[in-house]
Amino acid sequence: MESKRDKDQQDVDCEKITAVLLKSRTGEFDLESILFLKLRGLGIHDLGCIGECINLERLDLSANNISNLAPLATLRLLSVLNLSSNKISNLEPLRSCENLQNLNVAGNIISSIENLHCLVSLRKLENIRLKDNTHNYSNSVCRSSSYRTAVLEMFPNIKVLDGERVVGRGSDLYQLCKDIDDTIKGSYKNGQLVEHPNCKPWVEDSYWEIKRSNNAIIEEAYKQFNDVLHECRLLNNRATHVISQTEKSMSLKKQPKQYAI
Repeated sequence: MESKRDKDQQDVDCEKITAVLLKSRTGEFDLESILFLKLRGLGIHDLGCIGECINLERLDLSANNISNLAPLATLRLLSVLNLSSNKISNLEPLRSCENLQNLNVAGNIISSIENLHCLVSLRKLENIRLKDNTHNYSNSVCRSSSYRTAVLEMFPNIKVLDGERVVGRGSDLYQLCKDIDDTIKGSYKNGQLVEHPNCKPWVEDSYWEIKRSNNAIIEEAYKQFNDVLHECRLLNNRATHVISQTEKSMSLKKQPKQYAI
């Protein structure tokens, strides 16, 4: 009988995806039943029969030696795909993955913006990662000064680029942090802080002052709140008094009558 250690060693030494590998990793007998698949760091360079998993929705092939993505063209239901840390330069086969929403190709050898043009037809694509500073993954295309602008122009509907939100909640914060970071970087030259005598404040001095109209609204709201609170206290006192009187009345009725002899 094959030991668990032997099985793990086979996984580590795997170079080509086979039906046996897929079934052993997922426990599924039928490849079409596989919905989620993680094959990270197995030394894979040949995707083999991965295309037979036609109902696959989430796939992690990160940290392998993959360069040819052709077998992925049949995975039309795929929504999340992690191909980070491989040897990929051509993304053309992903054109057919019409349901793709999240794509991570950081840490590959994508050299130009033109290599991404094949993904423009993917209407559901909203999250693209070409670089990952946390793991020090990138692509040579990311070195271009116009990289971010070019990607956003090519994919106007994406919400997240390289882990940063570009639209929706949080996008303004990212942009503000980026602007501040660029400003700080521009303030130094050869490691020395450059003084700018003509610098103007970001906002006017009166920006932080509370407007009188706002003060009046707050005061009126506070007054109304106190009035309501006072009425509640009066109602509470009246209710307490009524309950007390009722309890006394009921107590007297329960006492036995005494007759004088």
